[in-house]
Amino acid sequence: MAIASGFGTGKHGDRAGFASAIVLAVIAVLIGYEAVSRFLSPVPIHFGEAIPIAVVGVLVNQASASLLSGGHHGRSHDHGHGHGHAGHAREDEVQKIFASSGVFTVSVFEDGVPPMFRITPATEHSRLDSSAMTVITVRPDGTQRVFAFADRGGYLESKEDIPEPHSLKAIVRMPDREHEVEFEEHEDGHDAPEAATRDRNTRSAYIHVLADAVVSVLAIIGLVLARMFDWLWMDPLAGVVGALVIANWSYGLMRDTGAILLDMNPDRRMAENVRHAIEDRGDKVVDLHVWRVGPGHMSAVVSVATSKSQRDSRFYHALLDRFKGLSHVTVEVQPAHAVA
Repeated sequence: MAIASGFGTGKHGDRAGFASAIVLAVIAVLIGYEAVSRFLSPVPIHFGEAIPIAVVGVLVNQASASLLSGGHHGRSHDHGHGHGHAGHAREDEVQKIFASSGVFTVSVFEDGVPPMFRITPATEHSRLDSSAMTVITVRPDGTQRVFAFADRGGYLESKEDIPEPHSLKAIVRMPDREHEVEFEEHEDGHDAPEAATRDRNTRSAYIHVLADAVVSVLAIIGLVLARMFDWLWMDPLAGVVGALVIANWSYGLMRDTGAILLDMNPDRRMAENVRHAIEDRGDKVVDLHVWRVGPGHMSAVVSVATSKSQRDSRFYHALLDRFKGLSHVTVEVQPAHAVA
């Protein structure tokens, strides 16, 4: 299978982040070395000069952190990827229906993927049956469309995505009767999963600023205690603690950016949706790999076995082109009998 060797400059930010992580590690080592040296060989401390300088450092770093945070980069290192599949629909997009087989929620799910209908049990004893449930959409102009469902293990998902616009009336046909719900159009600023859009370069700069701020705060605490109680050992102790904190941040940043540079962070949710989009149309995914190539951009390499001779790579490119954030796709198509 031919795989393109170049994916643009999307990982430059991650390379810069990895380099920043190394610099942070070096800084942690130097601070730790200096602190231990002062434990072994105490030196005179000029409190009148050191404390004001440390205070100014905290103020400057606080201002810098505010500029860099943008409401996103100050979060913890690990934004878990194990979100529940049905947990991304907003509360006002979820409709509840009561049927003889139980209580269910019906939602339009579109978090980084083509919008799909999802039907999820709302109570423990609600029973799902993909063959007995369909949704009929009714547009304002009177046009209708029928959506069949596939069982995803714990919830049902429509086999086809919902065309724009998403302001529509939906008739949920269940074994007991038909249930009518309505959905309104919403602006959605999340064009790609958050894991794919985070800028590690900005994050590394933010961590640098936080590291400086932490060291300054610890220095102030150590200097004040040393001056008040003559605890000269507090100053090097604050340095050791600061070195450990910075080393921990450095490790987290190095781990995250290193995984991206080595293509070790597959996006399982996007891979699952790509697989379903292909296999729901009667084909088989032989091999699939989805990974992040830059902020807001992912790449996919997929090998498909099909018994339909009219389907070539262009068919699957068009199929996957609707996935938000999937910027580069490589497809190999082979006859189904070749992999039987």
